[in-house]
Amino acid sequence: MAPPPPPPPPPPPPLCLPFSLKRSKSSRPTPPRSLTAPSYAEKSDRYTHQSNELSRSGSLSSDRTLTSRAENLTFISDTEAYDNVPNIASVKATNLQRSDSKKTWGYGWGTGKKEKEVVKEKEVIREIRERDLPEKPKSGSNSRESPSQGPSRNSSQRSKQSSRSAALRPFIGRNDSSSTLVGSAFDRKLADANAPIKEKPDTFDRLEDLRKLMQKDQLDYYVVPSEDAHGSEYVAPSDKRREWISGFTGSAGQAIVSKTQAYLVTDSRYWLQAQKELDENWHLITAGAPEAPRDWIEWLTDRAKDSRIGIDARMITHEKASSLSMQLTAKGSKLIYPPQNLVDLLWKDKPQRSKESIFIQPREFTGKDATAKIAELREWIQAQPAATLSYSKVSPTPAQMHVGTLISSLASIAYLLNLRGQDIPYNPVFLAYLYIGLDKVILFIESAKVDDEISKYLQGLNVEKRDYNDIWTFLRRREWGEGKVIISPQTSYAISLMLTHLRYTVLPSYIDEMKAVKNEVEIEGLRRAYLRDGVAFVRWFAWLDQKLQQGYEITEYEAGYRLTEFRRHQKHFMDLAYENISASGPNAALPHYSPTRATARVIDRDTPYLNDSGGQYRDGTCDTTRTVHFGRPSDEQCEAFTRVLQGHIAIDGAIFPEGTTGKGLDVLARRALWQDGMNYMHGTGHGVGSYLNVHEGPHGFGIDVPLVPGNVITNEPGYYNAGKWGIRIESALVVRRVTTKREFNGDIWLGFERLTCVPIQTKMVKDSMLTKEEKAWLKEHNKRCYQRLEPYLKDTDSRALKWLKRESERGIGFARAGPGGLTIDWD
Repeated sequence: MAPPPPPPPPPPPPLCLPFSLKRSKSSRPTPPRSLTAPSYAEKSDRYTHQSNELSRSGSLSSDRTLTSRAENLTFISDTEAYDNVPNIASVKATNLQRSDSKKTWGYGWGTGKKEKEVVKEKEVIREIRERDLPEKPKSGSNSRESPSQGPSRNSSQRSKQSSRSAALRPFIGRNDSSSTLVGSAFDRKLADANAPIKEKPDTFDRLEDLRKLMQKDQLDYYVVPSEDAHGSEYVAPSDKRREWISGFTGSAGQAIVSKTQAYLVTDSRYWLQAQKELDENWHLITAGAPEAPRDWIEWLTDRAKDSRIGIDARMITHEKASSLSMQLTAKGSKLIYPPQNLVDLLWKDKPQRSKESIFIQPREFTGKDATAKIAELREWIQAQPAATLSYSKVSPTPAQMHVGTLISSLASIAYLLNLRGQDIPYNPVFLAYLYIGLDKVILFIESAKVDDEISKYLQGLNVEKRDYNDIWTFLRRREWGEGKVIISPQTSYAISLMLTHLRYTVLPSYIDEMKAVKNEVEIEGLRRAYLRDGVAFVRWFAWLDQKLQQGYEITEYEAGYRLTEFRRHQKHFMDLAYENISASGPNAALPHYSPTRATARVIDRDTPYLNDSGGQYRDGTCDTTRTVHFGRPSDEQCEAFTRVLQGHIAIDGAIFPEGTTGKGLDVLARRALWQDGMNYMHGTGHGVGSYLNVHEGPHGFGIDVPLVPGNVITNEPGYYNAGKWGIRIESALVVRRVTTKREFNGDIWLGFERLTCVPIQTKMVKDSMLTKEEKAWLKEHNKRCYQRLEPYLKDTDSRALKWLKRESERGIGFARAGPGGLTIDWD
């Protein structure tokens, strides 16, 4: 179903930030405390990294996530009065009250302002920025200090204001917010507001230039995957080739260019997004739709006949290339691997690869030394039988023995060496290859990423360091000597071609199995990370609920931005785990919708609001989704929400024997939805890393891999009413052993422990549709959230504590209209 026409873009959004006057150190409110309540602090000392401590970045840029400099970011106390905040003489307060007096404009992005007011406020912001940077004064402006008038403050006062984060902030218009962004948060927001709006590129010339290169190799098709040379789901800016050639920014999808047409093949998460982002030169292929191909391989093999299909061998896995090649051969077609990536030849302003330093993830977070992990992997290599024919009775030769493994997965390398990096947004990994032999270990990485501390660390592990591109020399020269190298099916096909089939054996990745089973230190770290993330969520929900009840217009973008700011206060926060999914109305029906400043929709009171977001903490990766309603939900919305909740509860409370796969449990999440003819097209849940990738295999719901104790997996059923609204509820679970009444066949029974600690709103729940057990689960969950989070809010955020207490004590559903249509507000 085609989406409705997009609404006209709003006027250029001015900043409607609440500002506060500079305070002396003695009078400055104390920032919110870290989680130091007794239940949390008992083990905090061994989780604190003392030396060379990394700090969070003051930027959300896609190519820099960490910095060695601590950022200065504080929130003003939630209980502080703002009645007496004076105005700055040179800046007139703007009345932002609507003429109908029913809603108050402000604090969002200034929706509804006249164009002249927008221009005027942008000029004010420009004056503020230039006054805070005295080295670049603006002459001839209306600012308080001009060259002709001289400084209006003495030099000592000006020197105190040389720091931007401590500079005097004027009061612009109305200010009812008591959570004020200052310091680097102000800088981030100001920079974002001034950032140019990204326009849809015209891809005609790019496609024509690509077709000219295709002619040289006599190619009928050229495939541009979304992955990088390491098979990464999310890639660095320098590897966004598919985005450059097509304009589509989603994380999944393949661009296929023929002699006359261009196609983008992507799944249901991105259909509507692709329709908006692709220009008229592209055709969208909706993979997975009824009577549509399952994926790009099926689509291509159905069309290709006596064709030559080009692809960069580094950008396709061994598994996919082998399967595709066999299918194409049956059609008289073949894969061609040009020596250079054709997009790279055209992409003149291609970003450079990151040079950011890597850093150590200490044992206090990993629970296991890298030496022990390497030793375990070597034992696995030695345990693999020689590559001989099954019927052969001759002793294996040295050439048939396995002597090492080559690892290209970035997450696996980071996990095995207890190192983390900054090369891919939201994923703490670094570009590298790793060879583990029985007598040597070689890390292929750019030397600029390795400082003296890391060099000493690698030497202590007996790891040899070589340049990133030396991997191809290593493979070509067979530097490991006689014997076979083990590779995983997800290794790039270029490595397979370089090794030749006589030199490698393909086996499932053992490291994936290692990192998927979290040890007790990692599980404890995840518990604590989700507790801190829950504090941020509750503080943010309380802020958002209050502002909307007061009549403020908050956009999806502003809401997501604010949640990030609350997360930045939490201990060990490093970055987001992925781009915020903050969606209201029809945008919530797009499972992977992320708002932009220019096109974000105002959160309304008629449809559910969905927020799917997570944080990267040194002790764990978080992924949480909650859907809430700020008005009076319709019966249809309540029924859908209740069905989604029932599926969520069914997974959460599941008890199952060893050997049960995620695919075997998937139906539990869908059963309630199927009763009413509803469903969702994405998976029910995925594995989660320990300060690694938010999507981690090999297990997951919908996958034929047995769940084992220590697996961490998300539980996220949903329902999406296309063009209207969407619902999803997501919590993270860890697989644990449980004791059952009968214990049939012994101690083989497994269940889930819930990590996520964020209340579930009960307003949209239909009491009559729930069983007694489901009602008890919902009440227990919200009560548990209050009990666990209350110690960290009672002395720091009275508004959040009040909101949390209210949510934990709420009844299920809300009162319907009485006689004469009389209604009572839910709050």
